[in-house]
Amino acid sequence: MSVYQINKGVSKPIVFKGLKAQYIAYLAIGLVLLLISFAILYICGLSLWVILPLIVGLGSALFFSVFRLSHRFGEHGLSKHFAKKQLPEFIKCNSRQVFINLKQSNHGNRN
Repeated sequence: MSVYQINKGVSKPIVFKGLKAQYIAYLAIGLVLLLISFAILYICGLSLWVILPLIVGLGSALFFSVFRLSHRFGEHGLSKHFAKKQLPEFIKCNSRQVFINLKQSNHGNRN
C-alpha cells in the first residue's frame, strides 16, 4: 500500500503579514532603498536629528502605501489596473474599406 502526500495550497499566492505576491518584493526593495539613502545621507555629514525623522517618515509612507495597494488590488489587480489604463477609449475608423476587405478575404471564398 502506498502513502501519498497531499500538497494543499500549491497554487495559492504567497502571503506574508497580509501582503500578497509582488507587494512583498515592493516593500523589500523600498526598505533597501531607504537603508541606502540613510547611509548616503549619514556619510554626507547630515545630522542624525535630520536623517532619522526623514527616514522614519518615508518608511511609514512606504508601509502605508504598499499595504494599501495590496489590500486594494490584490494579487494581480495592480497589473490589470495598469493594463486597463493603456487601452484606448475608442477606435476611430474613417473608412469602411477595412470591413469591405474582411468580407472579400478568405471567409467569403470557401470551396
